[in-house]
Amino acid sequence: MDLAGFFETLGEVWPLLANGLTTTLYVTVVSLVVAMFLGIFVCLMNLSKIAPLRGIAKFYIWIIRGTPMLVQAFYFYFAVPQLLQATIAPDFRLDVVTASTITLILNAGAYISEIFRGAVQSVDKGQMEASRSLGVGHAKTMQKIILPQAVRICLPSLVNQCIITLKDSTIMYAIGLPEIMNQAKVYVGRTFESFATYTWVAVIFLAITSVLMVVSSQLEKRMRK
Repeated sequence: MDLAGFFETLGEVWPLLANGLTTTLYVTVVSLVVAMFLGIFVCLMNLSKIAPLRGIAKFYIWIIRGTPMLVQAFYFYFAVPQLLQATIAPDFRLDVVTASTITLILNAGAYISEIFRGAVQSVDKGQMEASRSLGVGHAKTMQKIILPQAVRICLPSLVNQCIITLKDSTIMYAIGLPEIMNQAKVYVGRTFESFATYTWVAVIFLAITSVLMVVSSQLEKRMRK
């Protein structure tokens, strides 16, 4: 394939890739926003002095980290609806976008919780003790003193998790999510232009992840100041 044909393929496949990219970015952004809150919540459960809360958090992290995301996607899209239909909700249905988003949320949430846990535990324990000695409650100390420092510490890891979640969204192709890889395969199945099509998909992902890395670098510089 010559260079002209390479760019001609982009012109032909771009409408499909643009639709797929919209879906990819939508499920990724929604998943990451919810996963951030979930990750912080699970992190606090994991650090709690209440044993049942710690047990629930550890069990959730163990399940997610111990199973492939593809299995999780199939489970939420096929197994969970079947279980609910057979028990309490005969008419229950779960569309592919919702199932994909839930899978990404739960997966990213587990890893983000561990990122936050490591960052919180790396903050000098003396700061918590000093704050408590001044009469500040545990929750307020975590909110105002510990978590802001933990965010600064774990920022590079959080951006890395965002990139991982973006790339992992392509796994949802397996359950029929019309994301960018799904749309690329549709075009390839029709035209057999595998090389140019998948090269452009790779270029698109490289462009997005490069922007995220630049943003991460700028944020780190601002936070250091």
